[in-house]
Amino acid sequence: MKTEPANPSWEQASRSAQLGVVVNAALAAVKLVAGVVGNSYALVADAVESTADIFSSLVVLGGLRVATRGPTDEFPFGFGRAETLAAVAVSLMLVGTSIGIAVEAVREIRTPHHAPAGWTLFVLCTVIVVKWWISRRVHAAGKDAGSRAVQADAWHHLSDALTSVAACVGISLALWMGPGWEAADDWAALVAAGVIFINGVLMLRSSAFDLLDRSAEPEVTERVREVAGQVPGVLAVEKLVVRRAGLQSFVDIHVQSEGEMPLRQAHDLGGAVKWAILNRIPSVGGVLVHMEPFEPSADTQSAANSVYPG
Repeated sequence: MKTEPANPSWEQASRSAQLGVVVNAALAAVKLVAGVVGNSYALVADAVESTADIFSSLVVLGGLRVATRGPTDEFPFGFGRAETLAAVAVSLMLVGTSIGIAVEAVREIRTPHHAPAGWTLFVLCTVIVVKWWISRRVHAAGKDAGSRAVQADAWHHLSDALTSVAACVGISLALWMGPGWEAADDWAALVAAGVIFINGVLMLRSSAFDLLDRSAEPEVTERVREVAGQVPGVLAVEKLVVRRAGLQSFVDIHVQSEGEMPLRQAHDLGGAVKWAILNRIPSVGGVLVHMEPFEPSADTQSAANSVYPG
């Protein structure tokens, strides 16, 4: 059964992805026509990049919709991994797009052709401003939601702006330097393809690590430790593991309390720790609390071992 997302910022991230689809569709059409009419392969490459951005935004939208579904009997931990899979898909699209642009740029460099039309610079400048703006907006939404997929989508938008900047430089050189420099915008497209490829690999690496249960960001872990330590009755946090699972994090925490505490009271204290974390840290989707007797000497020894390993 589909449920509403617990974090309102996820809805903002979804709206940003929808905006990306609309903007990219319009820009792709404009750049394709301008590139063909204005004899600029860099603009055509930009149009291809914008088209890829449309599909990447649709992938992100689909991933977010699945990831925000509530847990079921078959999937008791929810569908958070769908968001991570979307991030992997978008990253792979970035890598694939960069390779395609590079191949076509090399082909254009080896094929004699006329210099681009001067008016294409106006189109590129407009594209740069629009893509930079939407990239900033999508990235902010992705960061607030803690979504790798949305942040990868923001990089996709930024890569489009970078190809436009490179194309702008290349076309300017072709027009300024004259005959013999007709392929300058193609070389610019080749350079932009390299930048896109590097960004795609970096995003793919980050998303793949999340699939391998990488630890959550240090600030999230420290926030969980802080919230747990503030619950009355908690004397120490013995062990804490926080792992990412798509849009959410899951916590496995060992807290120490008075050793002679009755079982019922210890159970209630564990529940208090769990709900304190869930209520105060929206990005946390699940908490498993282990109760331990407070042992100062053991805690001291553990600290010593962490400072002097081995």
